Amino acid sequence: MACDLFAPVVRPQDLAPRAYLITPAHLNAVTLAYSFFDGNIVFDGTVPITDGTARLSVSVFNYSHSLNFFGRSAMVLISLPYGVGNFRGTVTGAETLAYRSGLVPASFRFSVNLKGGPAMNVQEFVNWRQKSILGVSLKLVPPTGQYDPTKLINLGTNRWALKPELGYSRRWGHWVLDGYGGAWFFTTNPEFFSGNQYSPGTNTQSENPIGSFEGHLSYDFKPRLWISLDANYWFGGSTSLNGVASPGTLQRNSRVGLTASVPLSRHQAMKISYNDGAYIKYGGNFQNISVGWQYAWLGRPN
Repeated sequence: MACDLFAPVVRPQDLAPRAYLITPAHLNAVTLAYSFFDGNIVFDGTVPITDGTARLSVSVFNYSHSLNFFGRSAMVLISLPYGVGNFRGTVTGAETLAYRSGLVPASFRFSVNLKGGPAMNVQEFVNWRQKSILGVSLKLVPPTGQYDPTKLINLGTNRWALKPELGYSRRWGHWVLDGYGGAWFFTTNPEFFSGNQYSPGTNTQSENPIGSFEGHLSYDFKPRLWISLDANYWFGGSTSLNGVASPGTLQRNSRVGLTASVPLSRHQAMKISYNDGAYIKYGGNFQNISVGWQYAWLGRPN
């Protein structure tokens, strides 16, 4: 069982409307976001922990830059999160508390539009109108989060994760429909819950791929002012400890929520979102509230 709580919360449970949005080339954006998660941890008998609950706060610094990639619109996104959380549960009949604070694994995403999204300068972008967009992306999560192999609850996962994804977006007047399909792939964690009084040796943990689907229906009230209905579903991810499979860790989960984007000025915008578990078979069943502030400007990085 993977009890690395923070990374799974912000990874397959993503709800990101307009992720394949077209922007003019050399648009930079810095986003400061804060997310609060409050809910239960569903272990399904895979570890001797019952009544697991957690309150997690994740602050994220994002930087994105759009560019011309062989004539197509593309974007690079770097995310650096920091997490703070309190975990409570009953372990073999005794109530146990755990506090964690530190770096959550960083992530790097590259996306490019294959259809309907040519690279454009500002003048061309002003006259462009979206119809259908087809894009692909690749997200990489290195083992950069805080990790202690002697502890069962960690901020990081001590492994690499990779997610290829296909995205589609279609506009009808004020309405925009987005749909994404992808899969997470993971390397093996070579030191999972090892070198402690419960497990003095070294354990390895592997995880099967996780398939993910995501959909969004949004409405523009005016440019940069919109609201979106969000939903996702992910499945798979059962784990194995030292080569022995744990069927009870199979995930079949779904979340639903709302997102709103409000422009504050020519360069600034605020984004607010709320989502909750619609169906959780295994993992974190959280309510989540997120607030983000973005500042964007045109120009090539020095």
